[in-house]
Amino acid sequence: MAEQKQQISIELPDELAEGTYANFAVITHSPAEFVMDFIRVLPGTKKSRVHARIIMAPQNAKALLRALEENIRRYEERHGEIRSSGKEEPGKQIGFQ
Repeated sequence: MAEQKQQISIELPDELAEGTYANFAVITHSPAEFVMDFIRVLPGTKKSRVHARIIMAPQNAKALLRALEENIRRYEERHGEIRSSGKEEPGKQIGFQ
């Protein structure tokens, strides 16, 4: 039996259309979910706050990982390798981890 693809209509509300900038993420998990907190860390500030929290089932988190890998591959094919800034030392990373 052939699989039928379901089409989903997605609406982007005006208040979310501009997006939210984040340069740091903290990811935690339990057996039931992954919690991703997106944070904006600015130079000269002592305190930062979470600007968005996304909670996903493990299966959806893995699907997101695959989608990011595929999109990064496409990006690099078109624009060149994305290089990390600065030295990469274990335990000394700043930004997305």
